[in-house]
Amino acid sequence: MPRAAGGMEGRVAERLRSALGPFGFEVHAFKVGWYNAILQPAFHLPYPDDTLAFVVLSTPAMFDKALKPFVNKEQLKIIRDPVDQCVSHHLSRVKEKFPDQKVDVIFDYEILPSRKPKFLAQTAAHVAGAAYYYQRKDVKLDPWGKKKIYGVCIHPKYGGWFAIRGLLLFPDIQVRFLEQPAPVDCVSTEEKRIELLEQFNFHWQDGCYRDIIEVKERYSEEQKAYFATPPAERFRLLGLTQEAQRSTFH
Repeated sequence: MPRAAGGMEGRVAERLRSALGPFGFEVHAFKVGWYNAILQPAFHLPYPDDTLAFVVLSTPAMFDKALKPFVNKEQLKIIRDPVDQCVSHHLSRVKEKFPDQKVDVIFDYEILPSRKPKFLAQTAAHVAGAAYYYQRKDVKLDPWGKKKIYGVCIHPKYGGWFAIRGLLLFPDIQVRFLEQPAPVDCVSTEEKRIELLEQFNFHWQDGCYRDIIEVKERYSEEQKAYFATPPAERFRLLGLTQEAQRSTFH
């Protein structure tokens, strides 16, 4: 029987932050109904509107605090993308912190049989107040005509130097009175929003869109090099193939 929660959200959030924060992750609470309300039914999460959920972000610190120790410890067990496997390891371990609760985990890389993603990561980050999802509709004088323009989330502290990694859902916790926080509108001028969407859509490889605001922390040069490398070659950077002469971590 689902339980109504008064301070339950705060207690769950605190436990999640103590479990994930030291590894460079952030968690932000939301109600499933906030997410479902702004999406087409095909993208709805199949839970009641008041269900407690959290969106999980990785910050620049995750590379050193989670990925590198994970790779060093689990070298022989890494069989797919090391970041995905590292995130999966940490989010799956969270379940152990809630032995009396059902916890569902959805990862950002999971897709449905229809090939649609299991959840829309940027929408989840926006409704949880974690990062502002800037889209074409946020620009009044649209300069792009018939071009397809994709939106992008900007974090008030990290700009574009972060990633949305997954959702944690608590089907047995209903948070009817949870108040929705607004995401920080840190790219507030028309000119800057156009610049952001231009950079993200047409020059995303150079990563300049990530610095659209003054950031408190960004990826290290090592981390930038890792994510700029094609996925198939990242194993070598981490010292995970026989061809690698040395591990980048020694």
